[in-house]
Amino acid sequence: MTRTTPPRPIDVEAVFPELAAYRRRTTRLHPRPGRPGRHDSHVGGPMLWPRDEPWPLCRERHQPETEGYAPEDVRAARAAGARPRSRPWAGADAPGTSEPVPFMGLAQLFARDVPGLAAGPGGADLVQLFRCPLTHGPHLERRYLLQWRTAAQTERAGRFLGAAPEVPLLRWEDELPRPCVVHPEEVDTYPWAEDDTLPAALLARIDAWDDAQTAEGGRDAPLYQGALSIPPGWRVGGHPSWASTGPMDIACASCATPMRLLLTAAGEEADADSHTWMPWEDRDPPLTGMASIRGGESVSHPSGLRFGRDRDLHVFICPTDPGHPPRWVLS
Repeated sequence: MTRTTPPRPIDVEAVFPELAAYRRRTTRLHPRPGRPGRHDSHVGGPMLWPRDEPWPLCRERHQPETEGYAPEDVRAARAAGARPRSRPWAGADAPGTSEPVPFMGLAQLFARDVPGLAAGPGGADLVQLFRCPLTHGPHLERRYLLQWRTAAQTERAGRFLGAAPEVPLLRWEDELPRPCVVHPEEVDTYPWAEDDTLPAALLARIDAWDDAQTAEGGRDAPLYQGALSIPPGWRVGGHPSWASTGPMDIACASCATPMRLLLTAAGEEADADSHTWMPWEDRDPPLTGMASIRGGESVSHPSGLRFGRDRDLHVFICPTDPGHPPRWVLS
């Protein structure tokens, strides 16, 4: 089934014509629980990984753990609509040493499926996103990995890895992605309105307009940030959201070039401020607002993943050389 974003409740360029110069296309992925295959674009499904190629390992030291969630327990609990129970780590297996840990595959995207997906090094047209399932350092930092491939060359490998290796226990149950098929859809986006993301005079007009909207329509009135600029959820390209950190300048560590947003990974697909972006196919037409959204967890939190404290994970790449190290920003 396709997913169709409703028209914006207000034509933002009619109110602020200057925004036309800042318009960018983003591809919403609309992940929904399903059974994707290794040759599909997906969130949380099996990776297209040649059997003879070593699986990626995180070799940094990990924070000690005393308990966690077994992947098989998480899967069983989700199938039953329940919460999994935690288990203690076995002493010899407990993290906190420099033993390598297998990365967890989060998503893979083919350019043939996803409009606007940037090309990788050497014209690579398949990108795979991974996260270490354990934490690092006193601030519980995370480690991510981006793997670029040429799809046609990889698919000629013939023999592929069946099941990816996993750690015995996960620190949190939302480390394990729920396999989701994706429904790519292109929409227009506009910059986050804060600091210097737009000219100061335009930002002031947007703020004044938001205040007038709220005064007239109350808390349900459509505002620029939540309803008109950037959709929630998994998406490729477009503008980054900066709800937690405020706008940041992201430069390539190798050449200092301003970096380009490759993709955004998110846990939640809608909240009270952004519910107007929820597709028609996931709504009950007689109802309005958040009450109209149907499908429960499979629609509001389809992947089962979380990034930080319900933040967005932005993955930036260098437009001059996509082979330069990416940057990861939780915002």
